[in-house]
Amino acid sequence: MDLLDQYKKAWENQPENEQKVSKTDIYRMTKLRSSSIIKWIFLIGIMEFSLLTSSYFFMDYDYINQQYKELGLENFYILFQIAAYIVIIYFLRKFYLNYKNISVTDNTKGLMNQILKTRRTVKNYVLVNLILAAIVMIVLFVKSFYTKIEELTFSKSITIIGIYIIVIIFILFLFWLVYQLLYGILLKKLNKNYRNLSDN
Repeated sequence: MDLLDQYKKAWENQPENEQKVSKTDIYRMTKLRSSSIIKWIFLIGIMEFSLLTSSYFFMDYDYINQQYKELGLENFYILFQIAAYIVIIYFLRKFYLNYKNISVTDNTKGLMNQILKTRRTVKNYVLVNLILAAIVMIVLFVKSFYTKIEELTFSKSITIIGIYIIVIIFILFLFWLVYQLLYGILLKKLNKNYRNLSDN
């Protein structure tokens, strides 16, 4: 049992005329914990941005550019990079605003709304990233498949399409698992804080 649970249990078991102080303590503890969780969400977002930026130092982007160029997708690759940066910068700003807003929240309703807003922001961030990843994989497959379609029989074409669909689903599932590891635990803690507030 953590400190917040101890506060809550003590508040439930004390005389009614003393509940006001403990309820305030529960709110303050919940706000402190929620603020810390949202701060970590923002910090993880910064780490993702740093990883994306630093990848230019340990990945052979000349080779990657050449592969896209051979497929006639050079402009698509540039647009995807721009979109990836726009997405992460946009959501970093949202994460920061969530953290800033929860710091100045001074009532239970406002705190609950801020927790819900943070949950939506994180879920939207994960969804947008998965959609971007899916678009890239589908475009790469369609373009690669189109260049070799004349060499393939119908049965081979169906087999390749089926295998690639399975591969795309598997890779997206792995991405989803990574995001669950990064953000899922924090969101579960936020959900617990929300329930603590709604019960009081």
